[in-house]
Amino acid sequence: MTAPTLPADYARFKRVHSLDELVSTRFADGVNALCWARTLPGDFGEVVALLGTGAGITTIDEDQLRDLPASAAGRTAIDILLEDQRALRDHGLAPNLDCIRGYRRDESPGPVATDVFSFHVDSATAEVDTYLCTYHGAPSEGLRQDEAVRRVDVPATRAALLELYGGEDDAGFLEYLADHCYDLHYVSVGQAQSFSFGRGHLWRIATAWPGCPVPPCIHRAPTTLPDDPPRLLLIS
Repeated sequence: MTAPTLPADYARFKRVHSLDELVSTRFADGVNALCWARTLPGDFGEVVALLGTGAGITTIDEDQLRDLPASAAGRTAIDILLEDQRALRDHGLAPNLDCIRGYRRDESPGPVATDVFSFHVDSATAEVDTYLCTYHGAPSEGLRQDEAVRRVDVPATRAALLELYGGEDDAGFLEYLADHCYDLHYVSVGQAQSFSFGRGHLWRIATAWPGCPVPPCIHRAPTTLPDDPPRLLLIS
């Protein structure tokens, strides 16, 4: 398992020591990401190999996992995958386990790509957070809030979006940005360095919802190449 490379001086992140603490801790005082760091036993690579999924994203159901002809190490990994999902459901969440061999790219000609490879925040219309854990493959990446700006606030990008919109920088333009999710995407500034969420660690990150007391957590899917190992990702 790879360790989460959290910025040592970054007060927006907090480590917790159990699932109950992860779920029950309220986001406050600027903290917008919680990490339950874990060293997990088992062979998650074997699980991915046995799944034998095709291109794109495949959601794995529990019966598929139970029926895999896994070794003892693979079975240990499967038990962890099943238990994590059960525990999250017991807390009222709806986790998905995805085997990801590739994401669809945003190939539109606009100035702001809105695929998962772009640094972005998740959004919702009511209070909800995002839970995620990478068990195999490249982990998710994050960006410090103070080292990022919204792409729509970069003057050249905003001018290009205004040209696409064909109107004034007014309430209608803001609605246009929200409708196309342009306002959810960020770009790093200066000498900013992204950090890894690591493998095996269960995260809870803040989303953008009306009345959220903290800024949403900026993150992205890792850049992947055709020969890279598939990702095994739990997300809720």
